[in-house]
Amino acid sequence: MFGPEIQCPHCRQTIPALTLTDTYLCTRHGAFEANPKNGELIHLQSGRHWRRWNNEWYRQHTHPDGIRFEIHEALDKLYTQGFRATRVIIARRYQELMSGYLERSTPWRSGQPEATAARLYGLPVEFSPDTSDDPCWEVINFDLEKEPGVPVRYPYFRLFE
Repeated sequence: MFGPEIQCPHCRQTIPALTLTDTYLCTRHGAFEANPKNGELIHLQSGRHWRRWNNEWYRQHTHPDGIRFEIHEALDKLYTQGFRATRVIIARRYQELMSGYLERSTPWRSGQPEATAARLYGLPVEFSPDTSDDPCWEVINFDLEKEPGVPVRYPYFRLFE
């Protein structure tokens, strides 16, 4: 479905398709099966689902801790590259899943409307536009707005509070 070889979603090494199947085999991570109905790649051992956008694999999360961990890793990576995140944009399809895990400022204390009060790791959170306006949000999970510099207070250490 994705051609004779793909990049492993875990380790990014090139892995071959098994002849006459929809399965790809990574020597480190095992078998991945392509689902032609929805375009997903499924890791057979763990059951994790992946989708591709612009030749990059994005894990499709079913639990809030998975996406929170992925965002935390991206924040750490930004920090090591000399950037600080200024905002997190999360795919709208995760809005219900994430709603109980976002920090909320009470509007009467902050003076802000409830819609802009959601935060994650101390950063403002917004949800993506509708997928009909921007189809990448059917696949990608989040985006970080960034600027050069280190965070004033490195708030990302509170991973699973």
